Amino acid sequence: MSNMITFDRTIRFIVGLAVIFLAGWLIYTYANLIAYILIALILTYILDPIVSRIQAAGMNRTLAISLTLASVILVLVWISTSVFPIIVNQMMDLAKQLNIDNLQIIAGKIETRLSHSIPFLPEGYLEKNLVQITQDLFDIGRLPSALSNVIGVFTNIFAAFLVIPFATFFFLKDGSKIRRQFLRLVPNNYFESTLSLIDKIETRLGIYFRSVMLQSFLVAIFSWLNLSIAGLNNSLSVGIAAGVANAIPYFGPVMGYVLSILVSIVETGDFTLVTACILAILVVQIMDNVIFQPLIFARSADMHPLAILFIILIGAETAGILGMLLAIPIATIIKITIGQINWCLNNYYVFKTQT
Repeated sequence: MSNMITFDRTIRFIVGLAVIFLAGWLIYTYANLIAYILIALILTYILDPIVSRIQAAGMNRTLAISLTLASVILVLVWISTSVFPIIVNQMMDLAKQLNIDNLQIIAGKIETRLSHSIPFLPEGYLEKNLVQITQDLFDIGRLPSALSNVIGVFTNIFAAFLVIPFATFFFLKDGSKIRRQFLRLVPNNYFESTLSLIDKIETRLGIYFRSVMLQSFLVAIFSWLNLSIAGLNNSLSVGIAAGVANAIPYFGPVMGYVLSILVSIVETGDFTLVTACILAILVVQIMDNVIFQPLIFARSADMHPLAILFIILIGAETAGILGMLLAIPIATIIKITIGQINWCLNNYYVFKTQT
């Protein structure tokens, strides 16, 4: 009988469990190294079209990769020596100012202001919930120490600068060879399905990461410019935060509004800059929805808006801001994998036991 438990199936099951546990142990033990490899893969997805175009123009691929990576490294060195210190100083100042006590004061001021136009608003409701939501989402109490830890990491990034460019170079140069080596481990019955799955995932993730990077960059630049015109002193750090947050569908733009309002009240002590900051972010969001998204973001997420909403909520519940940022790429991989398996079951029957 094909459904009977056999010695061969038992061994395969045990080996499968062992592989899963081994993979989990490796991920836990070498989390930093795996993070470097993942960053290198993301850079590969982003830079591969540039390298391919330079190669198509007649340049040797190895030279094209070297030229592209050298340009990226030079830009990063310039940012780290010229722009990054300014951003860090602004963010450290904001982290000190956006503490629980200040948030309670700000929430109280906003509630007093709103109570005239919303008389049915319960007393203390906004103060309690705004502080709680902000604390849960951003972990305000630990923000200064978290930023210090991040700065500490970036001041000791020898390993990252050694591993990430090296891995990115070989992913760009020998990506097809690495893929073939991996596919040699796949049984013949699953070869074509696995090849198609890898191709679909790489194509979709490449589109997603390039689209999100360009969109976030444009939103950050225009948020910075608009907030500077509005008169916000910390416009650069708020603009960058708004650009990064904008990578989160639905909730990202709201974070941009909330952060700009909070910072404007912290800076002035009143509501004089609130309207100007709201208008500044509103103009950026109109540009994003009318220009940026239709041009660069339309193909990056092939999912229903309601599904995206619940995926983002699950990511937020699981890992906060980081979970919200990673939710769509992970869901994309799962969606493509399930679709490919379903297609194979209906067409190839490769996953069914042969009788």
